Amino acid sequence: MSKIALVDDDRNILTSVAITLEAEGFEVETYNDGQAALDAFNKKMPDMAVFDIKMPRMDGMDLLQRVRQKSKMPVIFLTSKDDEIDEVLGLRMGADDYVKKPFSQRLLVERIRALLRRQDAVAGDAAGGEVEEAKLMVRGDLTMDPLRHSVSWKGQDVSLTVTEFLLLQALAQRPGFVKSRDQLMDVAYDDQVYVDDRTIDSHIKRLRKKMRTVDNEFSAIETLYGIGYRYNEE
Repeated sequence: MSKIALVDDDRNILTSVAITLEAEGFEVETYNDGQAALDAFNKKMPDMAVFDIKMPRMDGMDLLQRVRQKSKMPVIFLTSKDDEIDEVLGLRMGADDYVKKPFSQRLLVERIRALLRRQDAVAGDAAGGEVEEAKLMVRGDLTMDPLRHSVSWKGQDVSLTVTEFLLLQALAQRPGFVKSRDQLMDVAYDDQVYVDDRTIDSHIKRLRKKMRTVDNEFSAIETLYGIGYRYNEE
């Protein structure tokens, strides 16, 4: 049973979403501010979390920043209807997805399930050295190990979220070939979950930024405007 943490200062949202998730078989913990959630996370991390952005004591952005210092657990942000800045900033800081308020609880459940499935897929089971070696992907200066969910560039480790890892893997599998945004959506999101182009673009921008923390000249991911992205092996 996966444990989901809900963090929101709106008690009605906490109660209704918790009831829905528990009915779907999840174990749920609720917190009405970021500091209370962080105190609990410091003792034990849940399997994934849903954060509101605007909260007292510690907002969702600050909470995410603290969480990312020690964990890659999937995080979904709840954002206001027209708050595009929060969405983009949240993705750049390390959120895996966002859902706009007011939202369909069914949609939220599907996004939670999709993130948990992707996390399980990239974690895998280490089944011996020969198997692990066979799954290692090397593309020029890039090395990816899906079993360990590890990425290195020029020998330096890069910490990626589940979504970032899957997007980079999809692009690097076939260097020189273009992946449209729709194709990348299929890789990173469940078929029942709709996301727009901005979400994929934000993930790619954040992915590039992380790669440039170890190499400020990183340029392996190329944008083809109006078409999509491709990985160029360097």
